[in-house]
Amino acid sequence: MFIPKHFEETDTGVLQDLVAANPFGILIGTRDGAPFASHIPFMLDRAAGPNGTLFGHVAKNNPHGEIFDGKTPMLAIFEGPHAYVSPRWYAPGNAVPTWNYAVVHATGGPHEVTDIATVRAQQEALIAVFEGAGPDAWSMGAQPEKYIEGMLRGVTAFEMPIDRLEGKFKLSQNRPANDRETVADALADSARETDRDLAALMRKRAQ
Repeated sequence: MFIPKHFEETDTGVLQDLVAANPFGILIGTRDGAPFASHIPFMLDRAAGPNGTLFGHVAKNNPHGEIFDGKTPMLAIFEGPHAYVSPRWYAPGNAVPTWNYAVVHATGGPHEVTDIATVRAQQEALIAVFEGAGPDAWSMGAQPEKYIEGMLRGVTAFEMPIDRLEGKFKLSQNRPANDRETVADALADSARETDRDLAALMRKRAQ
């Protein structure tokens, strides 16, 4: 993606943090000469490889799975907080509206995972993160085994070692410090949660 130098983020840990905090991403490949995308939740293994490894799954009848050959490069996109920025929030002068945001692009060649025990372990890890560990938490182990086996065989699981990890954190770095502060203040007062999250990110980065 196009990344002006002042918006570029290269710290692998920061980029992995955004992926982990925003795991529902877009996996984009090419099929029959045209772009093909799937919207799916990902899990990130930070320690597997220099940039980490993503794993996930698609439905068995999703043709995306036909190109999980480990060689065909694909792009996974993760979107952090984002918000409209009004020029009213700047010091007086010529300005136009813009949009602030934080995104990460991960590139790699997904390969299909066929070992059913590994597929199960991946799904259990995904469920554990989002279901939690409370007394009422849903678990695969509490379900009929034949039912779970059938569901697992209904997906195409994959692992995607990340060959390239890019981050663009457009947080008004091209504006004077006073403008960045007033933008963060305005976003912090917003009724929208993502606006407030963006304000928090801007303030954290300003420290």
